[in-house]
Amino acid sequence: MFALLGIAGILTGLAGSIWLVVTGVRGARHGTTTGMWRPVQTILGGAALAMLALEAALVADDFSLEYVANNHARATPFPFNIATGWAALEGSIVLWGLILAVFTWFTHRSVVRQEREGDRIGPGALAVLGIVAIFFFGIQATVADPFRVCTEAVANGCVAASPLPWAAAQAPPDGPGPNPLLQNHILMAIHPPMLYLGFIGLTVPFAYGISALALREGGVEWLRRSRRATLVAWTFLTTGIVLGAWWAYEVLSWGGYWGWDPVENASLMPWLVATAFLHSALVQIRRGALQAWNFVLVIGAFSLTILGTFLTRSGVIGSVHSFTQSAIGPVLLGFLFLVVAGSFWLFATRSHLVADSPRLDSLVSREGSFLLNNLLLTVFAFVVLTGTLYPLVVEAISGDRVAVGPPFFSRMVVPLAFALLLAMGIGPHTTWKEADPARLAESLRLPVQIALGAGALTVLIATRIGYVVAAVVAGTFVIAASVSLLLNRARRSALARSSGSPVRLTGEIRRQLAAEPSFWAGQLSHAGVALIAIGIGFTSNLAQHSEVVMEPGDRVVFAGYDLAYRSPFLVTETSRRVQGATIEVAVDGEVVTELRPRANYYGADTSGISTPAIHTAFTGDLYLTLVRIDAAGILLRMDTSPGIWLLWAGGLIAAGGGLWSLTARRRAPVTAGV
Repeated sequence: MFALLGIAGILTGLAGSIWLVVTGVRGARHGTTTGMWRPVQTILGGAALAMLALEAALVADDFSLEYVANNHARATPFPFNIATGWAALEGSIVLWGLILAVFTWFTHRSVVRQEREGDRIGPGALAVLGIVAIFFFGIQATVADPFRVCTEAVANGCVAASPLPWAAAQAPPDGPGPNPLLQNHILMAIHPPMLYLGFIGLTVPFAYGISALALREGGVEWLRRSRRATLVAWTFLTTGIVLGAWWAYEVLSWGGYWGWDPVENASLMPWLVATAFLHSALVQIRRGALQAWNFVLVIGAFSLTILGTFLTRSGVIGSVHSFTQSAIGPVLLGFLFLVVAGSFWLFATRSHLVADSPRLDSLVSREGSFLLNNLLLTVFAFVVLTGTLYPLVVEAISGDRVAVGPPFFSRMVVPLAFALLLAMGIGPHTTWKEADPARLAESLRLPVQIALGAGALTVLIATRIGYVVAAVVAGTFVIAASVSLLLNRARRSALARSSGSPVRLTGEIRRQLAAEPSFWAGQLSHAGVALIAIGIGFTSNLAQHSEVVMEPGDRVVFAGYDLAYRSPFLVTETSRRVQGATIEVAVDGEVVTELRPRANYYGADTSGISTPAIHTAFTGDLYLTLVRIDAAGILLRMDTSPGIWLLWAGGLIAAGGGLWSLTARRRAPVTAGV
């Protein structure tokens, strides 16, 4: 039954997508949205039916479906049984289709709400969304079908299946369950959907951009109408990246949070380009400049999401994130080629529409700072793209395996990151058209002094390591520049409004925040990025690492902590066996906590998933990993992560800036952004 319902949902979504393309093209030609509501409903209904059928099959332990038989187990607990719906290749594509259908539905609502006589861009954008939906529902119906019926079962899975929902099913008694790594932490249920929302949300500005190009309608209308969707996508993508780093830190037992894994890079690249697009779109809206560049950025951001999908789901790389080798790889690569070639061909044929763009009056201006920001972000993205694809290209051409590791990325991106922080601090203090260098220097004097003072304080009480001090100085400069700008504007406003009577500064600060929420939301995101930079500076340069062999009763001193190995433990839970060690942690003779690093064993797995135990303090984390445990004792790896909380706080603050910009009531035109 679930197979039939799922296939019906996929085919319904596919039919609705084709229908939407037809009505969208007709609507773009005649400037009307008439007849587009029903195909949008059809897409959403079909996608929801497919997702519900898959989740119902998982909850009901219907092992007659190949996907359930090979990725689920009766013992898989909630919420990991639900998360199994997107823990493997085919299910993740079903979720992709559902989220795309939701974005299409919201886009249609926006088009109808903003409908004006002769509107062609909106229907054209819906037609483009329909084309993208045809592809994703098409692969669900073919190479990534999650509703194949198991026709040959083994004791713990399925080895042969049929795409026909009425085929004679042979269900195994149980399945192996999801990848142990993917059921070892609750963030697995949250991190992938957040990333998908970010990735798929970037389809909307891409659709508006392609619609504007195809219909030969330049200007800023497509930017205004897609900006909210871009912010939604950016906010979710930011959150997804932060939660992914957090998940890696909590689960992968190596004490780090970012290893420049190709699939980590695949999420970072569209984020960098989308961030550049958010900034450059403001320049075009305000000054009419960078028109061609905005089309390039929106095409690039969407293309990088397809590239990321290919890297994750094709099996061409070995990664904790990647799925097994699948026929979907060549299909995704072909779609990526069509997107890139088709989009840039369309852009080239419409270049005359965007060639006549006003020049910048001065590089020392708000638009000049945005241009610098864009150049740095796109160079950053290009460096990450090069480092990610180079090993794949070399292997494809020569068969040789090469590696591009963290040292390459650190050498290349650290200078770019510091330059970006500098631009983030200076940019908001500049004015449109042309800034007065003397006034700019005066407005930045206090933030510079505060930043240098923070650097001096770091040298006195923490470290003299140059990278750490530079990160503190640059990050503090960004935060101080934003705060000083707010206070200066509030003071000027208070003086102008006083008329001889006192005006409370706090009231003026609230008035400033309410008058330009998009601008200050952007400053909040900048502050979040600055905190991330400071956190990276501390964790990358001040962390301590050591390993020790211990027997029960042994003690060891590490990084100011007194660690005592009390006893081993073995626990059998519903879905796993847990073997670990109890470590007592004391500071200055006083016990502060008890940590239990462990290895979790799922199903028939005998290797175990080593799971760290973490003690969190304001100064940073103590991170204990059980490398080995046996009757003789344990091999314990000990790490510290100074200031690691700054990364999590900064990432969530940056995403919070995007959320604020989305939800704040706008009382003034957009003047700046994330």
